[in-house]
Amino acid sequence: MTLRGVDPETVRTALERADPLPGTAGFAGELDDTLVRDVLGRVPLYVETDRDSTTEPGSRWAFEPAVLDDPVALPPGATLELVEPDAEPERRWTLPAPEPEPDRDAPLERLSSAIRTATSEARAADRDIAVAFSGGVDSALVAELLDAPLYVVGFPDSHDVDVAKTAADAMGRELTVVDLEPADLERAVPQVARATGRTNAMDVQIALPLYLVGERVAADGFDALAVGQGADELFGGYEKVVRLDHRVDAETTRGAVREQIESLSEQLPRDVHAIEATGLAPVAPLLHDAVVDAALRLPDELLADETERKRALRLVAADSLPAEIAYREKKAVQYGSLVARELDRLARQAGYKRRIGDHVTKYVQSLLEEDTDPPAA
Repeated sequence: MTLRGVDPETVRTALERADPLPGTAGFAGELDDTLVRDVLGRVPLYVETDRDSTTEPGSRWAFEPAVLDDPVALPPGATLELVEPDAEPERRWTLPAPEPEPDRDAPLERLSSAIRTATSEARAADRDIAVAFSGGVDSALVAELLDAPLYVVGFPDSHDVDVAKTAADAMGRELTVVDLEPADLERAVPQVARATGRTNAMDVQIALPLYLVGERVAADGFDALAVGQGADELFGGYEKVVRLDHRVDAETTRGAVREQIESLSEQLPRDVHAIEATGLAPVAPLLHDAVVDAALRLPDELLADETERKRALRLVAADSLPAEIAYREKKAVQYGSLVARELDRLARQAGYKRRIGDHVTKYVQSLLEEDTDPPAA
């Protein structure tokens, strides 16, 4: 039995009660000859595409894609019987669809309590935690409630470094700056691509800052890296949930936010693998079951509109953070750190011009092919 993220009895009870949010921060693995994965897919889990009776059950799955010959992710909320080679995944949990709270105070109190529960549980674990800090409301709230050391990564004069410095000053906290050079990207790209199993430009650009800050955090002796992941999906941080354009199917902001929550299983493995590749355990308090449940109950007016995104999270954060941080807008990490810009520049310098199409992805693939010194297994 190999189960990550929670004790076996919690999962057994969740299966018996069909409870999709049993109070965990995510789980996956083998339980009683059955693979399980939580409803949001917070813990990555993969199975071989071709599973036959000649393959030992323990060789049919893994937590990392590189271990398998032809991996495919076990769907979130699914189980898979290992003793049956031809078995197909069975959906056992689905994301709840509660009615929104009718007033303003109750959902905010529920959310505040949930976030404090999540961070309290993270603090109680026997780990030395540092925070990937960008100065935005997501990582700042996590940092404040965890009371953990702050690290920011970026190229000199990047937006994230500047914002993180001002935010740390406003919070009265020390900040470690991980300054990047182009050579850092060239070195790290193959490691990130191999760890995540992805070479497309966007995924690599997002994973690189996590990997590079994680390297420094691990070198400084920490066991875990806390992140603010999930806030944009849970609380309406994207423009498309307000515009309701072609990128979403929903007709309401609340419905569009739910779509983003359901998309987390596609994104989170990338971030988890990037952090774990540095030897650290990822900690994402805002993705705790209690926080997810509270977010699902938020009405449209506490999510986002044309004037403000992540309204509920900002209102809760304002009780713990200076207003200039709680209500600050921030760039996505790949742009705020200048990693996307510098990776694009490196690709063009290597001869991968923009006119060839998807030039950064092609550059990433070339670095992976050229890498002759992969990490030891």
